[in-house]
Amino acid sequence: MSRLQGIDQTVERNWRETLAAFRHPRVITMLFYGFSAGVPLLLIFSSLGLWLREAGVDRSTVTFFSWAALGYSFKFVWAPLIDRLPLPLLTHRLGRRRAWIFTAQLAVAVAMFWMGSVDPAAGEPSLAWMAAGAVLLGFSSATQDIVIDAYRIESAPLDLQALMSSTYIAGYRIGMLAAGAGALFLASYLGSEMKHYDYQAWRWTYYAMAGLMLVGIVTTLIIDEPEVNREHEDTFSSRDYAGFLLLFLMVAGSFVASFWFSADWAESMKSSLTKTLGNRPLAGVAVETLRLALAIAVAALLARILLWSGWVNRRLVQSTWIDPVRDFFRRYQLRTALLLLLLVGSYRISDIVLGVIANVFFQDMGFTKPEIATVVKTFGLFMTLAGGFLGGVLAAKHGVMRILFLGALLTVATNLLYLLLAGAGHNIPLLYLVISADNLSAGLASAAFIAFLSGLTNTSFTAVQYAIFSSLMSLFPKIIGGYSGSMVDSIGYPNFFLFAAILGVPVLGLIWLANRRLLAGQQANT
Repeated sequence: MSRLQGIDQTVERNWRETLAAFRHPRVITMLFYGFSAGVPLLLIFSSLGLWLREAGVDRSTVTFFSWAALGYSFKFVWAPLIDRLPLPLLTHRLGRRRAWIFTAQLAVAVAMFWMGSVDPAAGEPSLAWMAAGAVLLGFSSATQDIVIDAYRIESAPLDLQALMSSTYIAGYRIGMLAAGAGALFLASYLGSEMKHYDYQAWRWTYYAMAGLMLVGIVTTLIIDEPEVNREHEDTFSSRDYAGFLLLFLMVAGSFVASFWFSADWAESMKSSLTKTLGNRPLAGVAVETLRLALAIAVAALLARILLWSGWVNRRLVQSTWIDPVRDFFRRYQLRTALLLLLLVGSYRISDIVLGVIANVFFQDMGFTKPEIATVVKTFGLFMTLAGGFLGGVLAAKHGVMRILFLGALLTVATNLLYLLLAGAGHNIPLLYLVISADNLSAGLASAAFIAFLSGLTNTSFTAVQYAIFSSLMSLFPKIIGGYSGSMVDSIGYPNFFLFAAILGVPVLGLIWLANRRLLAGQQANT
């Protein structure tokens, strides 16, 4: 029986037991870790988008910056390093998970200081430096997420996972509030507005956000390392680990180099394909998908050459990258495993694609930064917290799959509400209605989805498997989301919101099919 099916068997718990479990120390810990994980996200997305717009950067370039967060989508590539490689001094003193969390949190703070030290209005070189800082922030934040997810799954039994997901989301949204509404209020208070840009205001805002990472750092220093039996794991020499690290660096370098040297060719292809299709955003998606596939092929070829040369311990590579994947397909069989992966990769597509452009949309509708901070960030936070709490309780009470379906259905329905706001323009009561429905459904869906991903994971391969699932969750949506600005320019906001809602409809069928297959597998094992 799968761990996911095990979670769904917790439905017999009564309401009093469910609510009392929120006082468990591990559940409370996830509140603070959620905060630490939530702070960096909007400093790459919406808050950064508003900063860039105030600095005079065009809308299409602003949404392209969302690709700086693709580190979240490729974190499965370096998750094995984090799962295997010890950190000098820190691993011995803090433990396997806490050492990496601590290191990632420091890197997040450094990246925020880096971005705060660059004025994007100073020209293309400054934008390039800003992009580099954003990439570092995305990479280090994704690394923090990898280890926090592994810590969460390893530190508590299955019957607490839904509730831990709920408090994690609560902390995550509070962190997003601090980096969203908090950053907007602070930048506005310090004197930066749409028509009166002030770099110093944004500089000190990002410095202040870096200081908020102390919440997570202190949490890491005072909690205990989870107790997990790792006796089954092989022991490898320092030379093996050095070769393992070399393999990662060379493969990652070849991937980046492929993107770098194919830039001119990609632009030429986009122009040619645009003439053929008559749609530049569609041509851009097609070319960038091909470009990504080629980069992956080059990286895979180099990896095979290095393995063939004997520079890297094959057994270490197999136990780190191959065995976690093989275990997943062994437990669920090929057809069910592929269906589950398709569901994981598409569940949040409607939400993420719309979310990339949301703040720019509010600004284009005439809402001020204080209004966005008050309604979208502050009031929206409380609705998300309510949705996350409700989703965690309902998933623990009624099972993950039912609430997963409910969350997907509500996401499609609430995304359609943006059509009303696009037609009404600057309408504060309607904004409250849209944000209430959208954030409540997002919180509920997220709590169920995190519990769903946790249930798919085998604790023998926690970091790697969960990183694969969470990376796949955001990869395709973020690639499409990077073109959201171009799509709005081409088809307008109403058609874009309709498109975003339609993207979520097939997810309902995938959940229904996945549930049938999981139930059939459970019956076959009894």
